[in-house]
Amino acid sequence: MSIPSCPSGHRSLVQGDATIVTARVFRALVVFATLSPSLRAANIPLRYKEGLTHGFLVLSTLDGNPIAVGDLSEVVRGRRVTNHLVYRFKDGSVQDETTVFSQGGTFRLITYRLIQKGPTFPHPSDLSVTTSNGQVTVRYNDDKGNEKVENERMKLPSDLANGMVLTLLKNLSSNPAPFELPIVIATPKPRIVKLQISPQGTEPFTLVGMKREALHFVIKIDIGGISGVLASLFGKQPPDAHIWLIGGDAPTFVKSETLSYPGGPVWRTELVSPVWPKTEGEDSKKPETEKH
Repeated sequence: MSIPSCPSGHRSLVQGDATIVTARVFRALVVFATLSPSLRAANIPLRYKEGLTHGFLVLSTLDGNPIAVGDLSEVVRGRRVTNHLVYRFKDGSVQDETTVFSQGGTFRLITYRLIQKGPTFPHPSDLSVTTSNGQVTVRYNDDKGNEKVENERMKLPSDLANGMVLTLLKNLSSNPAPFELPIVIATPKPRIVKLQISPQGTEPFTLVGMKREALHFVIKIDIGGISGVLASLFGKQPPDAHIWLIGGDAPTFVKSETLSYPGGPVWRTELVSPVWPKTEGEDSKKPETEKH
């Protein structure tokens, strides 16, 4: 599951020129960044192996309006895991995400691809990453609808987490400290940013009236460099993402609220169960209306 993927869009996450920042403000920001403690890089050890999975998700706006239904499948062959998540939107749009990774002592990304296309996405895009050779390719449509391609050979970190954030969160220790995960995003030129992940304790929810608790994580996108300074200063910083998990002996996903695409809305993802049509037998079991 892409949390958050930020794959599409023709504009950079930050617009503007560094020259508009006065020297005094810039120096103050640099000093602040120097004094701020850095979070540790993450190579999260494997605690729970991934296995055969097929689940269903619903994608909604924050006011609860469903906009897409998702099929999540996961297949394991040896140490190689293929995770495939497809959202089909009511307007015909599609978001198709495929993550292939290995699970040995730690999790390592092998390949990643995210496709967003259709009316929901102002600038359809296709982001693919191959870690073995550092090849990153972005296909997108510009303002005039023309297809553009960005190919770049990048030095990718060993703990690159595209499509793997949820898997990694499930494998944290019981009292995790804040940490960082790098991901590749397209703006449209590919670049590496860091996800700063902080645990926020537990929050209550219910299942058929029964009380449960979920672990809450907040994820901030650290753009980095002068772009990051400008983003913070001029309000272009992407909104925080939120993920809720059930902990215990078998950690699992409950809910997330993440950015749809740069400049787009925040979407909510939740588990959903099939709804069956009523049968004749069920209708006959209903108590008859009393006759007078």
